[in-house]
Amino acid sequence: MELILLQKVVNLGALGDKVNVKPGYGRNYLVPQGKAAPATATNVAEFEKRRAEYEAKANNLLSDASARKDKLEAAAVTIRANASTEGKLYGSVGPRDIAEAFTNAGFPLSKAEVILGEGPIRRTGEFDIHVALHADVHCTVKLSVVGES
Repeated sequence: MELILLQKVVNLGALGDKVNVKPGYGRNYLVPQGKAAPATATNVAEFEKRRAEYEAKANNLLSDASARKDKLEAAAVTIRANASTEGKLYGSVGPRDIAEAFTNAGFPLSKAEVILGEGPIRRTGEFDIHVALHADVHCTVKLSVVGES
């Protein structure tokens, strides 16, 4: 399936690139999310007419993400969770919990932006959490998980 990208997509291409993807990926993810459009002659012509608008939107999103990165880099949040005396959690701390904790602390974050490469956190301690705010903007934030008594 040939598509034209309407914004930058990680590991796929940049704004305006024509890419070939599997039909399910294009039909079920890229097109409904507004990240791409089928590369028909009319869509390509429409894209070229609106290219400046798409580039301005992309630059705006990138600058917003960079501003959020500057605020988030200095952020540190503590999450309290039920834990055993050895420090093992009775549950786990996942991306949703982390995003809620940062949002409550005044640093808006969505769960899709939190990257936990090794899966959910299952023990107490301090952790460096990778956050992807944009395809080109990434940062690391501090998270402390402490056990409740």
